[in-house]
Amino acid sequence: MTTKVEKSILVNVPVGTAYNQWTQFEDFPQFMGGVKTVTQLDDDRLQWVAEIAGVRRQWTAKILEQVPDQRVAWAATEGATNAGVVTFEDVGGGQTSVRLSLEYEPEGLLEKVGDKLNVVENQAEADLDRFKAFIEAEGYASGAWRGSVNEGATVGAPGVAEASSSQGDTGKAGVSGKAVAAGLGAAAAVAVGAAAVAGKKTPTDDDTEDRPVMDVGVPLAATPTETGPVEADTLGQGDAAYGGGAAVTDIDTDRSDDVVPDNTLGQPTDPNRT
Repeated sequence: MTTKVEKSILVNVPVGTAYNQWTQFEDFPQFMGGVKTVTQLDDDRLQWVAEIAGVRRQWTAKILEQVPDQRVAWAATEGATNAGVVTFEDVGGGQTSVRLSLEYEPEGLLEKVGDKLNVVENQAEADLDRFKAFIEAEGYASGAWRGSVNEGATVGAPGVAEASSSQGDTGKAGVSGKAVAAGLGAAAAVAVGAAAVAGKKTPTDDDTEDRPVMDVGVPLAATPTETGPVEADTLGQGDAAYGGGAAVTDIDTDRSDDVVPDNTLGQPTDPNRT
């Protein structure tokens, strides 16, 4: 299931200034909160890394049409599936209407939860607000590219159909450290808790796709505690985080006289090992 987002904003600079700044794609992280990096590979190909609903995604986008002072249309060719167009309209008086039309495909549990909460829509609106503040504060563009790509093409507003080559490729780049530190957010915690209550304890191939991973690609693991091992659920969070787990009493805090029995292979058993 895909989601469409349409947003617009009026900026108090001439259309040429607004368009010229937009062509400086590698500057996007300066005013787009969800964008981490943009690398221009050539005139019509861009490599993106962005954070969507606390999950990092990456993709390569191809510019389908670019017309100076009018429009930039794109579609992903690999990685996270998305496509859209940004248009620029001179409305007179030194002002420009900037309109964004975007269609994307949420991947995994966290993004689907975020999608229900309009995370991407709110992010797009905030990014346009920051673009307005950025360009109006400067009063001029930091650079410009006045070339054209497929000028005269009738691509309209591309959707995920134009990004079909990227479908099935999630472009997963891991869960952001900020999201992990925040416990993946209250909404995600509710979703995970619901899955745990439903008894979804054993990871399957399908579950693996939705398990958060650290930026280094290692799944989050449950942490052993003094009260015993914690069973990991499908998102790597222990049941105790959601009020689960049996109560433990009469904990022996002095382990100096503990005797650890040998296991069946004749190797000493580590009491702290899960």
